[in-house]
Amino acid sequence: MITFKKIKSQIILIFLYLLVSHPLLNAQTYKIVDTGQSKYYDNQSEITAPELGANFYGQDASINGHQPNYTDNGDGTVTDNVTGLMWQQSTDLNGDGIVNIDDKLSQAEAEAGADTFSLGGYTDWRLPSIKEAYSLFMFTGEDPSGYEGTDTEGLVPFVDTSFFDVAYGDTDAGERIIDGQYASTTLYVGTTMGGDATMFGVNFVDGRIKGYPTGPMHGQSEDKQFYVLYVRGNELYGQNDFADNEDSTVSDLATGLMWEQSDSQTGMDWEAALTWAQTKNAENYLGYSDWRLPNAKELHSILDYTRSPQTTNSAAIDPVFTCTTITDEGGDPNYASYWSSSTHANMHNGAWGAYVCFGEALGFMADPFPPFNVSLLDVHGAGAQRSDPKAGDASEYPQGHGPQGDVVRIENYVRLVRDILSSTGIDDSEVQPGTFTLEQNFPNPFNPSTTITYNLASAAQVKLTIYDLLGRQVTRLVSEYQAPGTYSPSLDGTDLNSGTYFYVLEVGKHVETRKMSVLK
Repeated sequence: MITFKKIKSQIILIFLYLLVSHPLLNAQTYKIVDTGQSKYYDNQSEITAPELGANFYGQDASINGHQPNYTDNGDGTVTDNVTGLMWQQSTDLNGDGIVNIDDKLSQAEAEAGADTFSLGGYTDWRLPSIKEAYSLFMFTGEDPSGYEGTDTEGLVPFVDTSFFDVAYGDTDAGERIIDGQYASTTLYVGTTMGGDATMFGVNFVDGRIKGYPTGPMHGQSEDKQFYVLYVRGNELYGQNDFADNEDSTVSDLATGLMWEQSDSQTGMDWEAALTWAQTKNAENYLGYSDWRLPNAKELHSILDYTRSPQTTNSAAIDPVFTCTTITDEGGDPNYASYWSSSTHANMHNGAWGAYVCFGEALGFMADPFPPFNVSLLDVHGAGAQRSDPKAGDASEYPQGHGPQGDVVRIENYVRLVRDILSSTGIDDSEVQPGTFTLEQNFPNPFNPSTTITYNLASAAQVKLTIYDLLGRQVTRLVSEYQAPGTYSPSLDGTDLNSGTYFYVLEVGKHVETRKMSVLK
């Protein structure tokens, strides 16, 4: 008997086949930049690359994703050739040649400041979302937490310092070296610390995402201050495009990743999480044998910052997924944290692994006044990226660790990932750096017209074609041999219906695709 569910499943499979067999496969508006981690670790130290079937196989260093690729534009800006984002290069916001506390702003000031920021002659700068900011994260860094010196010369931050300035805390102003938090537009939909309005910020010094108060810290009168890196371009970055495949998997067409719809339903340490992926591959789990434990940036990509246990009574993830409910350290229902395959190295070893909190990021906080009662609070928000020992017994940390008493999570859950295209994680038709660049159309969404800009580094045969969501050609804007330079053809969308379209630029044998929207 043919059921509606079977027909729907067949339609989805046909749609995915069209995506995979068509140049629109490249239409990934949310490409996850690889973490850059190339060292392998066991539960403590660096090791040689494990063989298939061995312990610790499948960790971050073996994931060969979209490798970081930047261009220094020579005008104080840096273009990320993977994400299509352009960044402010230096944290020296006031331009005095010194990066210190004077360059910091409150979250509200940072967001408003984008309106008058005109670096490089551009006037469309914005404060990044947490997902945009996290695209710059590099897990080649080493956490200096606990370092008591003031010399930063030998420290290794979690960002590519050959293209970006690194901003440590201003120790001359009484800050810690690890006070290198950067502002974002992503506000927590819940509260932390028992009622504080909170912003999620990245810290390129200690390698974490945490929630920080948008107002004053306790005992202070000035709103908390942050460093700022403004961004422009690719306004679709960080937006997922989930499709329920009706087979217990979920595809994200924006990132090119396919996810396990459920999770492990039980907690395990880091080594066991890596083994879990190997075991499932041996079972041909859900019809595939190339699952892996996601790296930290892949795992972070499926967070939904509009959801939280406090406000939606759910994990911070799209409801297309299911998340196991846990009993937290306070005996209350909550949602699990999930291991990544990334080691969060520190100055001494690789004993800690990075994980993402899809439930509350709890901590044991003591009252600032006698009798200093300790309360279990959401200290960093659902959507934080933290790290804890890869192995051991969490009960040995009854008051957590760190200044906020972060609860220690060693038995984290697992959600497996694979690449929609293949087991390699790389689209073989990806553009060779320097051949050309294709920018996001502007305006987007548009009605009735928009401009598509691309740059050619060398002369080539060029085609620029518009397709609808089903892969049908709508029109071809360019089909000719062009000299090096910048081109900006216009698309008249008067006769187009509202909806999503793709524009595909073919330069010689190379193809790049972006998504745009008509809104009438």
